[in-house]
Amino acid sequence: MVKILIVEDERPISDLIKMNLSDAGYLCTTAYDGLAAADLLEEQSFDLVLLDIMLPKVDGYELFEYIKPMKIPVIFLTAKGSLEDRVKGLNLGSEDYIVKPFEIVELLARVQVVLRRFHKTDETLSFADITINTEIRQAKKGEQPLELTPKEYELLTLFFRNVGTTLFREHIYEAVWEKEYMEETRTLDLHMQRLRKKTGLDKQLKTIYGIGYRLEE
Repeated sequence: MVKILIVEDERPISDLIKMNLSDAGYLCTTAYDGLAAADLLEEQSFDLVLLDIMLPKVDGYELFEYIKPMKIPVIFLTAKGSLEDRVKGLNLGSEDYIVKPFEIVELLARVQVVLRRFHKTDETLSFADITINTEIRQAKKGEQPLELTPKEYELLTLFFRNVGTTLFREHIYEAVWEKEYMEETRTLDLHMQRLRKKTGLDKQLKTIYGIGYRLEE
């Protein structure tokens, strides 16, 4: 199971992140200051760190320098939203920089992008009669392998990790295609049509008009 360390001193925010990431199938550990986070990093192994910048005892920038040699990907989560702060965070070597307040679905999408980039999504996901083995990137319907394109596979994985959650078109596009969504593109709609046909999830993969899509039980 993918292990994520959440380093955030505001407990309500930390609890909200942990709850949603846990629901998505990730194993989460929390720390509320930089020193406690450093201790956890010494004691345990993690696949990803979500890191606030303004932390007690040791700030996020200092902690990031401590994490760097461990080769653990880091996403900064911070209220410091100026262009200068964003550039500094990315130039330090973080994988992403998310400014508070943010939508949970956006965070989940960005977490998936980073984990995929580092090949750290090695769990099995299932819905109805379909299972996905993320280690070998294979989906099966019953015992029959599904012939999915790489983007169809990424779409299906994203929905399986977010069952019951309405995903905005922009967030889906950015998570799967890793570039900014353009309103005039029909790429997502065409992929969704093919995905429904191949998986048989016509009724479960709902179109939320004007917003996006949702996978429903």
